[in-house]
Amino acid sequence: MAGTDTGVGQMTSGAPDTAGPVMAATGITVRFGGLTALSEVGLEVPTGTIVGLVGPNGAGKSTLFAVLSGLLRPASGRVFLRGKDVTNASPQLRAREGLARTFQQPELFMGLTVREHVVLAHRVRFARQRLWRDMMDPRSLLPPARAENERVDQLLELLDLTHVARASVGALPLGTSRLVEIARALATRPDVVLLDEPLSGLDMRESENLASVFRRVVENDEHRVSLLMVEHDVATVLSLSSKIFVLDFGELIASGTPAEIRSNAAVRSAYLGDDDDNNTTPAGPKEAP
Repeated sequence: MAGTDTGVGQMTSGAPDTAGPVMAATGITVRFGGLTALSEVGLEVPTGTIVGLVGPNGAGKSTLFAVLSGLLRPASGRVFLRGKDVTNASPQLRAREGLARTFQQPELFMGLTVREHVVLAHRVRFARQRLWRDMMDPRSLLPPARAENERVDQLLELLDLTHVARASVGALPLGTSRLVEIARALATRPDVVLLDEPLSGLDMRESENLASVFRRVVENDEHRVSLLMVEHDVATVLSLSSKIFVLDFGELIASGTPAEIRSNAAVRSAYLGDDDDNNTTPAGPKEAP
């Protein structure tokens, strides 16, 4: 991996750019030995929107997510949060700058309740001294302050988790566990959340419920959060996203609105499984060879 870990003081100085995209990447190139996994890839995530990132298996989506979240340094290219260069910042420092992410498999503490997960996540950003005491024994969390209680209650209601707030996460179905992980990400008050295949393994009802939650989250006026979503369910990505970026063999082959992506011949040939240029209805992703 290129580059070394640095602190906030080594990021680009100055006030964050609130007029531009909440997240942007330019010229991202990643090489593993002689293999180029990403070549000159760029994207932008506007404030308060859902942006999709799609492509066949092996297209480079996971590699790009690793670069955006700070787990992998690119050979070249830059990553920006609110106009601030965070290319060499660690995942922890990016989190403080307003970045959160979820994973394909929810990483939860099986002994804690839904509410306790959200409380702990809130303290990561807003009450770190309390957090360290809690982490010594997470089974006896310090009682939440009034403002903390209000914020947690709002998130539980927004994500339709109030009815399971006191349930242990170990007893929850996968769809609800995904909601808990998203609630935990939102509790840190991020500007942008990276969603790594959030619909994977869910049935139709669970997928529809999660899609509805995503719409409520970005429409919530209290904090204009953006979502960048990697997902193989093309129909859902097309229905949710205001803009979509398409990768193939490590290169960005298209970007645009859902209508533009549907009508893009290169995208249909590479991913949507439709070679008829006059047919703009996606037929679903091709299987990777």
